[in-house]
Amino acid sequence: MPEGHTLHRLAKLHHQRFAGGPVRVSSPQGRFADGAALIDGRTLTRAEAWGKHLLHHYDSGVTLHVHLGLYGKFTESAVPMPDPVGEVRMRLIGAGRKGEPYGTDLRGPTACEILLAPEVDALTSRLGPDPLRRDADPDRAWSRISRSQRPLGALLMDQKVLAGVGNVYRAEVLFRHNISPYRPGKSLTRPEWDAMWLDLVALMKTGVRRGLMHVVRPEHDHGAPSYAPDRPRTYVYRRAGDPCRLCGTTVAHAVMDARNLFWCPTCQPG
Repeated sequence: MPEGHTLHRLAKLHHQRFAGGPVRVSSPQGRFADGAALIDGRTLTRAEAWGKHLLHHYDSGVTLHVHLGLYGKFTESAVPMPDPVGEVRMRLIGAGRKGEPYGTDLRGPTACEILLAPEVDALTSRLGPDPLRRDADPDRAWSRISRSQRPLGALLMDQKVLAGVGNVYRAEVLFRHNISPYRPGKSLTRPEWDAMWLDLVALMKTGVRRGLMHVVRPEHDHGAPSYAPDRPRTYVYRRAGDPCRLCGTTVAHAVMDARNLFWCPTCQPG
């Protein structure tokens, strides 16, 4: 599932390409036909992301909400666009303020729907602070973490606690701060949380800028290759059974709340 930096990159791209002008919206697949009709021809005023949610705001007061889920994907294209291929939930074409036309096709999202303002407020109010948003309040996440007996590995993935953090950032930020994913939230100290929050902000901003998750410090970015040829190195994510890059201990694997968990038992004791 795409993590928060991917949605913020999409929001920035869509705002640059489509905001400030009318857009043409259709649903070649047919499943979003009614929603497409509500925003077809309207002006996109702003695109933004909150955690793993993409929001397109329109001059009519309605908002397009997209959650990519496990299989959703936007495919960007020059105009004129080719005929739709496959199950295209939504096709959006516009020129924005710059007057240069672009198009994008959306396939396989978990959610593609039109929301009214109260529904948008309800959505965002149940999400935790997003490290990539300027209005994020890390105290909201700390308040929930510091009172919880749940393990930190679960809390960091709970979008009601922290929005936008997924499996990679969860595994890597815990490693970078030598914190076991099994430690109860209430055992975390405030200085530890402040350091983790600042690290997440920096790491996720790098992800937005580069389009990939760079989580290994430069002095450790050598040795064993990444888990995939098109991905930067990680410390522990998807490295189960391999030696830790710092201490050589075998990286451990378990399942926590139905998600794969990776950590180094030596560097992350407890």
